[in-house]
Amino acid sequence: MSWQVFFHSLVGSGFVDKAAIFDNKGASVWATSQGFTVSPKEMEAIVTSFQPVKEDELKEIQASGFFVGGEKFVALRSDDSRLYGKKGKEGIIIVKTKQALLIAHYPETVQPGSATNTVETLGEYLSKLGY
Repeated sequence: MSWQVFFHSLVGSGFVDKAAIFDNKGASVWATSQGFTVSPKEMEAIVTSFQPVKEDELKEIQASGFFVGGEKFVALRSDDSRLYGKKGKEGIIIVKTKQALLIAHYPETVQPGSATNTVETLGEYLSKLGY
């Protein structure tokens, strides 16, 4: 499968300025924007955020935020397959599917809802394909 096609559907949308697609454990990069990196430590925190916690516990990522590409984001919402972060007017949307992890950054000139819809739609499509 050519992951570049899916990668280009994110960045080519005009709502995402940089993105990466990893396996859902964060161990292997399948496609990425040039210069857009996620360190192993950053990836570990992201992958851990998708693990369930007790109902009365706050996920660590929600309390302290998270980093992508060396930039800190405030966690707005997190569940077992999605993580949303914001830094000023820009943000990060992370969607986990059965096999993939989509990480997309949107700039301050983009409405968060437009970027979110783009990333979530691709995530749903990949899930339907078994990914």
